[in-house]
Amino acid sequence: MRELLADAARRLTEAGVESPRVDAELLLASVLGVTRGRLLTLVTVPDDVAVRFGTLVDQRADRVPLQHLTGRAPFRFLELAVGPGVFVPRPETEQLTGWALERLAGTDGPIVVDLGSGSGAIALSIAHEHPGARVTAVDVSADALALARENAARTGLAVELLEHDAREGLPGGPYDLVVSNPPYVEPEDLPALMPDVREYEPHVALVGRGATEAVVRAAQDALRPGGWLVVEVGDGQAGAAAALLGGLGYADVTSTEDLTGRDRVVEGRRA
Repeated sequence: MRELLADAARRLTEAGVESPRVDAELLLASVLGVTRGRLLTLVTVPDDVAVRFGTLVDQRADRVPLQHLTGRAPFRFLELAVGPGVFVPRPETEQLTGWALERLAGTDGPIVVDLGSGSGAIALSIAHEHPGARVTAVDVSADALALARENAARTGLAVELLEHDAREGLPGGPYDLVVSNPPYVEPEDLPALMPDVREYEPHVALVGRGATEAVVRAAQDALRPGGWLVVEVGDGQAGAAAALLGGLGYADVTSTEDLTGRDRVVEGRRA
C-alpha cells in the first residue's frame, strides 16, 4: 500500500497537483470506503482496488477535481455531495459562512437568504449552526438546486430551495442576512486559473461580470433596516465592492482577509 501511495504521489506531483500525497490518500480511502486515518493501519490492498485507484489517479493527474472523483466535500461541520455542474465549496467560503454566522449571533429565528447557493453549503451550514434560522437557498441552476436538495436530505436540515435569478431582485423578506458567493471571475482572467477550476467548474458559477453588483443591489431592497449583507469577492475586488456598498448607502462597510491575507469578504449593514 505504501508503494502504491508513493507511486501515485509521484504521478500527481509530475502533473502539478498542489497536494499530491494528500490527494492520493483521499482517493485510496474513497475506493476502500475507509477514512484517511484508517489507511495507516493497512499493509496491502486487493488488486481490483489498486486498478480502480490507478484509474482515479490518472483522472486526478488530468486535473479532474478531487471532489468530483470522491463525490464528497467537507464544509465546516458537514460533508456534502458534490459533482460536475456544481461549484466545489472552498475554504474561503467556509470563512465567509463564519462571518455570516457572527452577524446572526444573538438573533432568534433570523430570516436568511443564500444567493448562488450551489451545493447548499452556506445555507445548510447556517441552518446547522444557528438552529431556528429560516434559510432560503437561491440559485439560477436547476442542477445545483437538485444537488442542494440531496444534501439537505442527507443532512436532515430544512432549507427552502428556490430557482431564481438575483438580477431580477429578491422575492420574500425582509431578510436579516443576505449572504452570497457570486460568480466573480472576470472573463479575461479565466485563462490564468488552475485547470482544475478553469476546465471543470461550471462557468455560470465562476464567471460573472457584474454579478456582485447585482447581488448588492438586490440585497439593498430585500434587507430589513439593520440587516447585513456578507459577500465573497475575488482577489483585488474588495476595494471596488466596498465602494459600491458605501455609494449605495450601506453602513459599517468593512472588508476581511482570508487565510492567505487577501481581502475576500465584504460586508455592510442596511442603514
